[in-house]
Amino acid sequence: QKHLVESGGGLVRPGGSLRLSCVASEFTLDDFATAWFRQAPGKEREEVLCINSRGLKFIYKASLQGRFIISRDSVKNTVFLDMSSLIPEDTGIYFCAKTRGEYCSRDVSDFLDWGQGTQVTVSS
Repeated sequence: QKHLVESGGGLVRPGGSLRLSCVASEFTLDDFATAWFRQAPGKEREEVLCINSRGLKFIYKASLQGRFIISRDSVKNTVFLDMSSLIPEDTGIYFCAKTRGEYCSRDVSDFLDWGQGTQVTVSS
């Protein structure tokens, strides 16, 4: 049983926007760091943004600066990824994952819980 469930993916035209959601069950996201990863076709999964338990945010790809925003809603126990000005290179499967502790990490082994992923396709 997955404890993280993503939603919100879909087909969008270049320049469009999407909001992805990652809803948690069985634990409180405020107590952990949560990251969004994406896996483009034929490429390795990569971490793109993270929010730690205190709400501090990290973005790991310069190309996403100003276009992708991570946030958390404590009441909904949900982490969001707001994506705008989407380009075809943003196409991929987007996964959310939770670390074992409060802090963000660049080590994938620190992420113990993963969602099933949601497909984002940017195409005209």
